[in-house]
Amino acid sequence: MFNLKEIVTCTMVLFAVIDIVGSIPIVIGLRQKVGHIQSEKASIVAGLIMIGFLFLGEQILSLIGIDVNSFAVAGALIIFFLALEMILGIQLYKDESSETASIVPIAFPIIAGAGTLTSILSLRAEYNLPNLIVAIIINIIIVYIVLKSSKRIERILGPSGIGVIRKIFGIILMAIAVKLFAGNVQQLFIQ
Repeated sequence: MFNLKEIVTCTMVLFAVIDIVGSIPIVIGLRQKVGHIQSEKASIVAGLIMIGFLFLGEQILSLIGIDVNSFAVAGALIIFFLALEMILGIQLYKDESSETASIVPIAFPIIAGAGTLTSILSLRAEYNLPNLIVAIIINIIIVYIVLKSSKRIERILGPSGIGVIRKIFGIILMAIAVKLFAGNVQQLFIQ
């Protein structure tokens, strides 16, 4: 039933797509804007979204008349705007309440975004369900650890280090958004 190779493969794919290490500048920026990010809440909600989408994703999307490609394009646009914030040093996302910053945009779309949810649907077609669930749980634990230690990471890197990493990962995030957009927008016009 459990297969270590499948668990490792699924974990690595999800880790690359979630890219929580690359999202550290976003997390730090949000924490500076809103004061406090609830790591536990963000991690639990992201895990519930991912596991829920694993079981109900395709049905939910088809029920509301949205195909996976449209969902991925929408997620790509959100990621693109987050990347613009990071690269240009502008503020597009404004949140009045620090309570919601843990859910939006951290739990969704940064952790459990369109790329992650689309990857989960793809992995479900190839791998056994229990192995994929274990991979999701492992990734949520990693996410929690990174979110919890974001203050320490910020102290180690300092303001200039954060600025450099923010720009570099902003470009990487933008590239991911463009790839996600390009890979899915063609499918919208074919159907």
